[in-house]
Amino acid sequence: MAEWNAYYRGEDEEEEQEEGEQSGGDYKITGRDSLVFLVDASKEMFIKGEDGEPSNFDMTMQVVRSVYTSKIISSHRDLMALVFYGTEQSKNPRNSFKHVYVYHDLDEPGAKRVQEVDSLRGGKGAQLAADTMGSGETSLGDALWCCANLYSDIKLRLSHKRLMIFTCRDEPHGGDSTKDRQARTKASDLKETGVVIDLMHLKKPGGFDVSLFFCDIISPPEDESELGLQLEACDKLEDLRKRVRAKEQKKRAQARLNLCLGEGINVAVGIYSTAVSARKPPPIRLYRETNEPVRSKTRTFHTQTGSLLLPSELKKAQMYGKKQIVMEKDEVDAIKKFEDPGLFLIGFKPMEKLKLHHHIRPAVFLYPEEEEVKGSACLFSALLMKCSEKNVFAVCRCVPRRNYSPRFVALVPQREQVDEGKLQITPPGFNVIYLPYADDVRTVDAPRCPTASQMQVDKMKEIVSKLRFKYRSDAFENPVIQQHYRNLEALALDMTAPEDIEDLIMPKVDQIDYRLGPLVQDFKDLVYPVGYNPENKSAAKRKTADTGGGAEKKPKVELPEDELRAHVQNGTLGKLTVPVLKDACKQFGVRTTGTKKQELIDALIARLAS
Repeated sequence: MAEWNAYYRGEDEEEEQEEGEQSGGDYKITGRDSLVFLVDASKEMFIKGEDGEPSNFDMTMQVVRSVYTSKIISSHRDLMALVFYGTEQSKNPRNSFKHVYVYHDLDEPGAKRVQEVDSLRGGKGAQLAADTMGSGETSLGDALWCCANLYSDIKLRLSHKRLMIFTCRDEPHGGDSTKDRQARTKASDLKETGVVIDLMHLKKPGGFDVSLFFCDIISPPEDESELGLQLEACDKLEDLRKRVRAKEQKKRAQARLNLCLGEGINVAVGIYSTAVSARKPPPIRLYRETNEPVRSKTRTFHTQTGSLLLPSELKKAQMYGKKQIVMEKDEVDAIKKFEDPGLFLIGFKPMEKLKLHHHIRPAVFLYPEEEEVKGSACLFSALLMKCSEKNVFAVCRCVPRRNYSPRFVALVPQREQVDEGKLQITPPGFNVIYLPYADDVRTVDAPRCPTASQMQVDKMKEIVSKLRFKYRSDAFENPVIQQHYRNLEALALDMTAPEDIEDLIMPKVDQIDYRLGPLVQDFKDLVYPVGYNPENKSAAKRKTADTGGGAEKKPKVELPEDELRAHVQNGTLGKLTVPVLKDACKQFGVRTTGTKKQELIDALIARLAS
């Protein structure tokens, strides 16, 4: 019976597995991510900045709206909530807490919630917030307690719980020691239940001092890759978005393995994907009567009896030597298995040994997992530092999952880099480069083409140097996907028309022409013959002869041998026409089996080079 249940699972179990399951080696994560925005609604938050800059409350609502829309696109099953504290009105489950207003319960984001957050933006949004919630006394302890109740009311399995506090007051209780103590106690209780508390402090006159109160509220960094609490307050919308974006998404490993450095020396590491291709979401089939998603299930039946077959009754076969070799599922799994998942160190090589053509697939990132094996971070950091100092990479044998064939990989060290705002640009760790086997590398016979002269090469180098720019992958968005989501957003939010997008991958012709100047025409003069027009390739009609009405025959053009040899030496035979090349072949007694231009050129080169 257990086997039947494992094979034919119910729909509830299928949904639970789809909610964030990721497995690698012996590691598995199931559940949904959750995020609660706890926003200060005091009067100080609504004060506008200088020179018409938006207020702290308006910036916060723009960030909340941005996170809502990104979650709908990337992971719509995650749970989100919006809670205001320091309000005059109260709205929370059972109205147990004063001056706490739960604007959105912990639930999946949707179009209606985005519209409700939009209504709180700008001047009209500030007025609506004042009329709906108002500003009153502040008790951060009650607000944290209310957020704890939101988490406890959720019956779903949560893999990650995070709470973000947005405020511009470094002393929310004005020095009230009793309220401060209650807030610290409740924050400690939340952290014990696995809730990560982050502070997104905003700019205030005189500066924001986190050491007065909030340093005891927030959670410490989860690992060494996180920078923890930022001392400088956010005064710009883009800076606030960067900080929220860096915290909102839980880093999930594709696999967690042991890096074996020698006998009895294992380091727990996680494999992460640094970049994933963005694609349109696949269409979902709906039942036309109820408009609910349709799920497909596969059943295997016996061809003769029509009975339903169990997985244990299915066998696999392979034709070998005109015989059908039948194998059990366990035998097939045993054939596929090479060894247990893991990374096994083989040795080290200097960085100059790693060539560009060794990159046969996208690289992944390696980072230590201190929770799995204590001391992994320290040993991993020492290995990273030594590899970076000596400019070497480690060669390992990698088996990422069970029944996967082994690959040889290069672990390339990468040091940590931060920007001016102390935000991490590149994390410390190893880039895992999958190395090719001998069968993956092959020699391609390049087509024989006319060789460019040195003047042509030098001119093209000038053109390339003029068009160089610093490439950033995040500076170019896929216009098709962007337009797709703009259309969905306009449809869901009842907008009259979708927002216009700028196609960033289209070349800037005017800027290119300005940079190059006369270089393009100079290059054309060197490469193309006089009078060549690539835009007008239609052949001119033959002129009729003055008498007889027949076509006028072109006189034969015979090339001297020294001129033909010069064309061969300079690689400019391709400039000659096919009739001229045919006449040259007849002139030198070259026999050709074809009439294509490249065949005539190859025959002449072989004849005159001998």
